[in-house]
Amino acid sequence: MKKLFLSLAILALAVVACQNNDEVTPNQEAAVDMSDFYVYTSDDVSAKSTKDANNGDKCHSMQVLNRQLQENPGLEQRMFEIEKHTRTLIAAKSTTAAKGKPGSGGGTTPTGPYVGKVTIPVIVNILEDSKHPVTQAHIDSQIAILNEDFNNQNPKTSGVPTLFAGLVANVDITYTLAGVVRKASGKTTWGTSDAMKYESQGGINATDASTYLNIWVCEIGGGILGYAQFPGGSLATDGVVIGSDYFGENSRGGVYGHGRTATHEVGHWLNLRHIWGDGRCRQDDFVLDTPSSDGPNYQCPAYPTVRCSSTDMTMNYMDYVYDDCMYMFSLGQNDRMRTIFAAGGSRESLVN
Repeated sequence: MKKLFLSLAILALAVVACQNNDEVTPNQEAAVDMSDFYVYTSDDVSAKSTKDANNGDKCHSMQVLNRQLQENPGLEQRMFEIEKHTRTLIAAKSTTAAKGKPGSGGGTTPTGPYVGKVTIPVIVNILEDSKHPVTQAHIDSQIAILNEDFNNQNPKTSGVPTLFAGLVANVDITYTLAGVVRKASGKTTWGTSDAMKYESQGGINATDASTYLNIWVCEIGGGILGYAQFPGGSLATDGVVIGSDYFGENSRGGVYGHGRTATHEVGHWLNLRHIWGDGRCRQDDFVLDTPSSDGPNYQCPAYPTVRCSSTDMTMNYMDYVYDDCMYMFSLGQNDRMRTIFAAGGSRESLVN
């Protein structure tokens, strides 16, 4: 009898093994490699890579992340878990797609990034400065630009080079204006310490950051156009900060006055890194279909621009080129953003 039971047990294990080789079940976690994960970036690299001779820093998100990591010992682990969740869902999608099966399944855990339209309500928090007014026209145009860019409706996308033409993504995210909060303030330089997000420091408190995207509009100072908080940080400071002159269609913003600073910063808020990875050719943005690069591009670069032995995707929203010269997210970036809305994702509350 023992031999019979042993034989049956071996047979059962063989059947299970064969079934597991044939498909990824909804509750089966795909193996992912986290060895290249990083959160901190070198201050030296950041300082050298974010300076535009014409307009100063375009984005201060990575420097703000470095500060938040130092102030919050648990943030690095939370970001590690978010990244692991992201890679697991993307790996599962790749596995099911290779087997000719749908990218999502039943059960409590989806087998891929979130599928379906996402609608995100936006609260615009404006710290009034008479020298840098923010009108309703600025607000309306900024919401329209976000919708254009995240739904592949930027008219300039028709000029994407052939090399990248098959990689242009329709992220299918709609932004709606849920409210505007205005507050008069004599403060003309807010910096990047998040003071504008606290009423106790003269700013405006966030409106339920678990269900709204909060955008603060104010004078940041130092030539900085904007910055964002990555998923995993405190809800009290969660959202995006945009310099007053770079919010919406705004003639005062010059080459950065066409609303793409918000597109770039919301990309960070949805867990995208800079396209060059903030680490020369040594670090990546964790997206397979964006070429490796050693730093940002500025102005409107000639095509092709070759760095790290590959052609840069200079027209990507996560680079630093002029607003009129950025006009695409990639399919890989789309997957990365959508994982945070899936079950267990860091921004799941926005869709449930």
